[in-house]
Amino acid sequence: MKNIIRFKNDIYAGVLGKIIGVYLGRPVEGWTYEKIWGQFHEIYYYKNHKTGAPLIVPDDDISGTFAFFRSLEDHEYDPEITAENIGDTWLNYIIENKTILWWGGLSRSTEHTAYLRLKNGIKAPHSGSMELNGRSMAEQIGSEIFIDTWAMVNPGNPARAAKMAKAAASVSHDGIAIDAAVYLAVMEAMAFVEKDINKLLDEGLHYVENPEFKKLVSDLRERCESASDWREVRQWIADNHGYERYPGNCPVVTNHLTLLMAFIMGGDDFNKSCMIACSSGWDTDCNSGNVGCLNGIRLGLDGFTKGADLRRAVADRLYVVTSDGGSCISDAVLETRKILAAACRLESEEAVQPGERLAFEYPGSVQGIIPYDQDVEESVLAGIENCYEKSKEYGCRISFKGLGAGVHASVCIDTFIDLAPKGKEGTSYFDVLCSPALYSGQEVTARVLAPETDNPSFEFFIVYFDEDDQLKTLYDAPAALIKGENVRSWTIPDVGGHAIYRLGIRLTSEKRLEGSIVLKSLDWSNVPVFYRMGGSMEMTPSLTPWTTTTAWMKTFVSSADNFCPDYMTTFSISHGAENGVVTTGTLDWDNYSVKSRITFSQQDGAGLVARAKGHRRYYGAVLTKGKAVIYRQNHTKRIGISSADYEFQIDHTYELQFTVESGNLTLYVDGKPVVTGTDSHYHSGGAGFVVDSGAILGDGFEVKRIGGNQV
Repeated sequence: MKNIIRFKNDIYAGVLGKIIGVYLGRPVEGWTYEKIWGQFHEIYYYKNHKTGAPLIVPDDDISGTFAFFRSLEDHEYDPEITAENIGDTWLNYIIENKTILWWGGLSRSTEHTAYLRLKNGIKAPHSGSMELNGRSMAEQIGSEIFIDTWAMVNPGNPARAAKMAKAAASVSHDGIAIDAAVYLAVMEAMAFVEKDINKLLDEGLHYVENPEFKKLVSDLRERCESASDWREVRQWIADNHGYERYPGNCPVVTNHLTLLMAFIMGGDDFNKSCMIACSSGWDTDCNSGNVGCLNGIRLGLDGFTKGADLRRAVADRLYVVTSDGGSCISDAVLETRKILAAACRLESEEAVQPGERLAFEYPGSVQGIIPYDQDVEESVLAGIENCYEKSKEYGCRISFKGLGAGVHASVCIDTFIDLAPKGKEGTSYFDVLCSPALYSGQEVTARVLAPETDNPSFEFFIVYFDEDDQLKTLYDAPAALIKGENVRSWTIPDVGGHAIYRLGIRLTSEKRLEGSIVLKSLDWSNVPVFYRMGGSMEMTPSLTPWTTTTAWMKTFVSSADNFCPDYMTTFSISHGAENGVVTTGTLDWDNYSVKSRITFSQQDGAGLVARAKGHRRYYGAVLTKGKAVIYRQNHTKRIGISSADYEFQIDHTYELQFTVESGNLTLYVDGKPVVTGTDSHYHSGGAGFVVDSGAILGDGFEVKRIGGNQV
């Protein structure tokens, strides 16, 4: 037994290293070395504010890394997971032309090319083969940019990391690109137990057979050993292995050598290694993200304390943009929990982890808790930090100075996206597709430690988009905190189905106070007791027939060809083939009913979706070809669970309600049960609609909890 749990802090450090590296490199991705050097010289800190982009942005390196390894969970943590399995996972979580990948076109973008192969029925690894796609596609950088999680689920097990990395990389790549991915994954897996750079570089080559790749590594190491400065090595790479020497637009060789240069020349300095990767040009966010993960694992959390503080501004935050919209708003701790759970399952160990969404159980973690940026003139917030370093107990310390009448100390956490455009012309911006993490009708609970006799009052608040897509704020009633542990709960008010953008905490006091409170945990989970969206004119009174999107529409993630508000009902959904899916909700929605009034236009079948995890793993309840059918969508297979004869009329409207309670599934039409079935494969997930080759109108949308406290 490996006692995997002992590696948990290093897994967390690897996750942090990945996202920090990406955020450092992202603002200058695509810049020439000369432009970077002329404007910034050496990039030791974030430059997003200099280039006009937010710090926390969606990025393919992050989304793909933390999405594709979910294949392990979706295939029951099979240690023999195959490239074909991982290819199926691509199709489940990717929404064509929208999520994760650079959609540059067939034979232009490697990953887009592989996706089209998969979509057209070509299984991995043939989908990424040089035989099918040619060398120019097969040997690009994408083989290694998504690979880090396959190493982190195998701490101290380089052989299995190599096997999984090869399978994952071969979905889209071939040739020397797979060697690069395997080499990186092996070093990352070994870095949990081996900290010496040269030993990692030596031992990692035992898992690669290609003599061409080995010579590249050997030549690079010789140059690093003889050079007085990393820029000498960078020039050697440019002269001998620059982009112009390889086919394609982002060759793996140039970038892998840059990554290794940053690793070697950075030594035991995390900040310096990322600086070299970012300052060298080429694919800066990919290279910095990979070396950041490798050094995060190798150096641990102490590695982040040697230079400028790169953790504070990030505050653990990241986006994982997939068809599973409710998991988009994430943080480094949540992703670490998933990796740790998978690593433990692979070794048949139990991973005991907190049940609360925010428990701050890693040193320095704040899980997305940031200062509230409104009414800042009245804010006396003095700090947000994990208190472990001082007290050896985990929690998020919220400090205030000069708290008194008329001022406040407020913090918040994002639960949805800011709708303001984030892209900038000429940059590789990826859109955020997202469902809220928090809904009306859910209960939030905070455990708060108040250390003093005199403590502030505590109140929750939410910031939400109103019917005009403007931000509004609602507050809970304030309550004084008593000395010791306090438990505060609040049922999120009904905001008419509109998106909740932020959940916040405000501290106030009538008398002057200096000090802090400790947020021990913050949690919300399970299905809303009752969540309702009305007609489009109710949701947005200013709606016109030409309105194509609204804030509340963006709470759904759609892989249907067309999804937009309907002037007379709520939604219009159209899809030109089987399986046009639209969902909202989070993965902890388990026992519930989903309901909508659906007008059936010309289509092969349509209805409701429940317990969706992605858009190819869900339960469907549809009317189709004279029948009412309940089925399980399992990747490309649609498995019938139960059916009954039911004649329905095109251009007529029916109220459909789909209930999922434990293993019992029932479809109601106009309030009457028409088909029931039993299946226990899927236990929880989001809700929505499905359309096969046609169109429907959806009038209203309701989700109601089954079991527990209900309205």
